Amino acid sequence: MIGAEGTQHYLSRPIQLPCGVVLKNRLVKSAMSDSLADGEGNPTQAQIRLYERWAEGGVALSIIGEVQGDARFPEKPGNLVLGISSNPEALHALACRASINGAHIWPQIGHAGALSHLPISRPKGPSALQIGSFKCAGMLISEVKQLPEIYAKAAKLAKDVGFTGVQIHAGHGFLLSQFLSPLFNRRSDLYGGSIEARCQIIVEVIDKVRCAVGHSFPIGIKINSSDQLEGGLTPADALEAIRMLDRTSIDLIEISGGTYFPGVQPNSGSPGGGAYFVEFCQRAQHVTSVPLVATGGFKTRTQALSSLSSGAVDMVGVARAMILNPALANSWLSETAGDPDFPRFEAPPLGGVTAWYTTLLTAVGNDNESNFALDISSAIRLYEERDALRCVKWRKKFSAL
Repeated sequence: MIGAEGTQHYLSRPIQLPCGVVLKNRLVKSAMSDSLADGEGNPTQAQIRLYERWAEGGVALSIIGEVQGDARFPEKPGNLVLGISSNPEALHALACRASINGAHIWPQIGHAGALSHLPISRPKGPSALQIGSFKCAGMLISEVKQLPEIYAKAAKLAKDVGFTGVQIHAGHGFLLSQFLSPLFNRRSDLYGGSIEARCQIIVEVIDKVRCAVGHSFPIGIKINSSDQLEGGLTPADALEAIRMLDRTSIDLIEISGGTYFPGVQPNSGSPGGGAYFVEFCQRAQHVTSVPLVATGGFKTRTQALSSLSSGAVDMVGVARAMILNPALANSWLSETAGDPDFPRFEAPPLGGVTAWYTTLLTAVGNDNESNFALDISSAIRLYEERDALRCVKWRKKFSAL
C-alpha cells in the first residue's frame, strides 16, 4: 500500500490498453440502460448532451449501455441500434461530442436474447426454457453461428461513425451471459456443456469483431463474476472464462455480476454493501494480464482509491454516482468536492429505483437536474409511458424484421 498522495496520483494515472490506446485516468462511467434513444434506434439531443456532460466532467471512458446490433432482440425500446437503418450523422454527433476533453466513448454492443423486451420482440436464448413465469425459445445452431457477424458489423459501424472503441456485453443475464450460464445454456452441441464450450461463442465474437475493426481499436467486454442465481454461473467458472479471454485480443475486462430472471431464486451469496466485485478481481488478476475494471457499489472516493491502490483493479467503474454528479470524475481527481449524497427509498417497488435514476438521467441530459423532484411512483409512471410510446415507434420502424 502507498500513502494518500500516492493513491490520489494513481487515480489520475493514465493506463495503456493492449491495443496501444491510452485512457487518461482510472475512472469509467459504466454502462447503464439510459433509454434515451428515439424509439427508432437513433440518439436524441438529450442523449448526446448526457454523454457530453460526462466527458466534460473528466471521465476517461464512458460506455453507452445496451446498444443493439440486432433490432429484433432489444433490451428496451429506448436502446440505440447499430445497423443498416441507423442514422450515421446522429451517431457521429454523439460520438464526437462524447469524446471531447480526451474522453473515450464506447457503445456496449449487446443482444438481449431471452430477456428481449416482450412488447417488441420474440425472446430467444441459448436453449428453450420455462422457469417459473419466464419462458423463451431456443436458438438454432445456424442462428448462433450468425452472432459473430452481427457483432462485427455493429462494431465496424461504431468505428466508422467515430466511436473510440466498443464493449461486448456478456454480463447481467443478456444473451452472451446466458451462453455462459448453465442455468440458461442447456445445449448439447459445441456451444454447451463445459465452461470452455459455453464460452466458445464469446471467443468467436471477439475474433470476428477484431477482424472488422483492426488491431489498434479497443475492444472491451463486460462479464459476470457470478450470476448470483442458484444453478447459474459460478465464480470458479467465471475465472475459467476470464482465463480464456486472456488468450483473445480483448483490451479491457469489466467485472460485474447479477442476473434477474422472474421465477429464479437469487443465490444467498449476493453482494452486500461496499464495492461488490473487488475481491473477485483480485483473484482474476492471477489468470489474466488484461486490465480489469470493477463495477458495482462504488460510492466514495475512498473506496475507489483503496481498490486501485491494492492492485485488485486497474480501473473503477461508476454508474449511479455519476448520475448524481456528472462531474464526479473531476471531483475525485482534484478532491475539490466530496462524494455524492445517495437518496434513500423506503420499500421501493420492483424496478422503482431503476426508473427513478433513469428519469434523472433524462434531466441531466437536458441540463435540468436541479429542478428534478420526482418521487418513485411518478418516475415509474413517466418511465412506463415513455417506453410505451417508443414501443409503437420501434414496431413501426422494425416491423419488417
